[in-house]
Amino acid sequence: MASRQSFHAFGCLTFFSCILFCSYTPTFALIDVERSYIARRQLLTLRENGELPDRYEYTVKTTEKFENERLRRAFIALQAWKKAMYSDPKNITSNWFGPNVCDYKGVYCARAIDDPKLKVVAGIDLNHADIAGYFPVELGLLTDVALIHLNSNRFCGIIPDSLSKLTLMHEFDVSNNRFVGVFPRVVLSWPSVKYLDLRFNNFEGCLPPELFEKDLDALFLNDNRFTCNIPETIGKSSVSVVTFANNKFKGCIPRSIGKMSNLDEIIFSNNNLGGCFPQEIGLLHNVTIFDVSKNSFMGSLPANFSCFKKVDVLDISGNKLTGSVPEDICKLPSLSSFKFSYNYFSEEHMACIKPERKNIVVDDVGQMYRRVSTF
Repeated sequence: MASRQSFHAFGCLTFFSCILFCSYTPTFALIDVERSYIARRQLLTLRENGELPDRYEYTVKTTEKFENERLRRAFIALQAWKKAMYSDPKNITSNWFGPNVCDYKGVYCARAIDDPKLKVVAGIDLNHADIAGYFPVELGLLTDVALIHLNSNRFCGIIPDSLSKLTLMHEFDVSNNRFVGVFPRVVLSWPSVKYLDLRFNNFEGCLPPELFEKDLDALFLNDNRFTCNIPETIGKSSVSVVTFANNKFKGCIPRSIGKMSNLDEIIFSNNNLGGCFPQEIGLLHNVTIFDVSKNSFMGSLPANFSCFKKVDVLDISGNKLTGSVPEDICKLPSLSSFKFSYNYFSEEHMACIKPERKNIVVDDVGQMYRRVSTF
């Protein structure tokens, strides 16, 4: 039976085989087919969980001279990664050769936190490089890396467990790629991570409850294939920004949401969420963006929505809400955009039809209700 890693590897290789035989000239096709063959051999021999064998770096023979052992390990990791790249149309990694890894484009070095005498690879930024490939387990050798930014590439497969060795990770952005599989639990092992961006991939399944117990500042989960209920542990989260949009989450908003004291922006739009809004929502006194549009929420708006004293954007459109649109909401002091279109409200107050402040945009399209004057 093929391993989980092998299954995802086959998906990557199938996609890139089409690119190789449909897009390249015959000469380059031969080169890339050879690289693809090597990559497939590497992928299909990985451990099922993508871990890096102990003392792996000492089994790799290198003839280059390095300033220190950590740069040697980084060299091994980066060379393995380059071999796992099938396409680099902008030639970002064209200078990824030789022992001077700190000169590699997109690779950033700094002094080691635990030993300022040592220079180490501390960050990798390949945003918008359009590189296609996968993550080899050798990336687990980059133990000094605190920042990985890979927005807008074509990396696929899974996030290997070997990245658990990157214990200094602070910012991890793999958004807008083609990663698959369940939520990458390896991120839960990073003690210092603050910024986690997984949006616009093909992750699926449920979210681990432990995710919201991490001391995160920003969490982007939108535009994947996540399902299940949002864990009740969300109330323990320290995030200021979190997005759940464009997935398949179901169930209710957990009542613990009211405990999110640091919350500034939260977006639930375009999921399968439903039920009534919990009264605890009114405890989010610092929220500036609250978006629950395009779900199946029912019932009336709780009166404590008017406690959103700092809310700038409020979007409850595209649900099954009934009753009246409270006057107090349309008079919130910081409100600039209020969308409640495509619901089943029966009443709308004049404060919403003609807001007292000129800079408020109100969207009530699709409503058929009695308008109530308060003047």
